[in-house]
Amino acid sequence: MSRPWPLLVFDWDGTLMDSTTAIVRAAQAAIADLGLPLRSDADICGIIGLGLRESWETLFPELDADAYEDFVDSYRDHFLLRERARSRLYPGVREVLVVLRERDCRLAVATGKSRRGLDYDLESTGLGELFDATRTADETRSKPHPEMLLDLMAHLGFGPEQTLMVGDTEFDLQMAQAAGASALALTWGAHPESRLRAHGPAACLDDIGQIPAWLEQIEAELAEGG
Repeated sequence: MSRPWPLLVFDWDGTLMDSTTAIVRAAQAAIADLGLPLRSDADICGIIGLGLRESWETLFPELDADAYEDFVDSYRDHFLLRERARSRLYPGVREVLVVLRERDCRLAVATGKSRRGLDYDLESTGLGELFDATRTADETRSKPHPEMLLDLMAHLGFGPEQTLMVGDTEFDLQMAQAAGASALALTWGAHPESRLRAHGPAACLDDIGQIPAWLEQIEAELAEGG
């Protein structure tokens, strides 16, 4: 049976890890610590998926870049010491990844997290062994630039037509578009479905548990088409 996307690349926060609330709380606490202009929860959700510097520049374009390091230090303190423990894998994530591996899919991660943060999560969740490669925002250019995804494809030996990016933000979908890859949106993360659909994903699913059946349907349609 034809398999359209032998490489599946997953975002982390908001896609595999239910961490949106923790990220928002840590960012709000850092903003308060530094006496910065208030930003709404929606504003912060809107930048989830970007690297920390790009998030800062989006939230505070009017402020001097020198304050960036103070913001990052405060954000990391709040997230690592208080909020990260609240994050959990979404239900069914581990089971779905195992099923996809059993179907001979290659799996990777492309995330706006730092390498240190992703490695901690991979170890603490026990998911590290399921991924063939991972890339973070401090190793490549931040989403939505395609470098992160292009680097993974080149490293693993797949072309854009063989790659499906799975994410919960428009930055994931924009990255896939820029790389020439397909994209699948999950609606349980940071960005609303309307914002995701505007970027033309192959589908919008409400639950990661729907992915295997959705892929089977696509493969069956390809087989019927010859």
